[in-house]
Amino acid sequence: MVNLHSLPPSALRGEGMTSQRARDRLVTKLQEEGIRDDRVLEVIRHLARHHFIDQALHSRAYENTALPIGHGQTISQPWIVARMTEVLIERGMPQRVLEIGTGSGYQAAVLAGIVPQVYTVERIEELLRQARRRFRQLGIENLRSRHDDGKLGWEAEGPFDAIILTAAGDRVPTKLLDQLRPGGVLVAPVGSPSQQVLVRLTKGENGDIEREELGPVSFVPLLGGIG
Repeated sequence: MVNLHSLPPSALRGEGMTSQRARDRLVTKLQEEGIRDDRVLEVIRHLARHHFIDQALHSRAYENTALPIGHGQTISQPWIVARMTEVLIERGMPQRVLEIGTGSGYQAAVLAGIVPQVYTVERIEELLRQARRRFRQLGIENLRSRHDDGKLGWEAEGPFDAIILTAAGDRVPTKLLDQLRPGGVLVAPVGSPSQQVLVRLTKGENGDIEREELGPVSFVPLLGGIG
């Protein structure tokens, strides 16, 4: 069930190029491109993406494209946000989700509109500061954030039912897999900057990992450390 109660009126407002009509057009485009989960579509329909980018880019907020957010990072293309969320929840609704790479905060806010509890980790302090301000302004309460090296996860709050990575590495860090509960799902882009694929990893009860490849993607690199 979509937790639209966690997206207060301040998260939904917009006029002109940022109006509800613009969000409706975006949802229609996502449906045309294969997004089927109504829970995901409804959150994207109602969540105001323009709050998560610089005002100078508001006119492009509901284009189906990635946009710069500073520090060499981007807010992901809406289709990618929708697809990764859809893949994360299609086998069952996770109660506790860890996101690696808060960025603008948009992916975390989409998740917070669907799942009961979201934890998000960001290595760039200024990006996290901005995202936290947005979360407070939008009144999103079922979300906790941390400034840390995302490759380390958030061990004190694990294990998690699901983990999502919004940056790509050659492989998924072992520490993150260790924080995924048996039966849990991890969704991440994996590969080099020139060739990445979206994967879903499912952890078996005995700790074995089942891997599915879901198609080519393009993400910023997964870096260690903090800044």
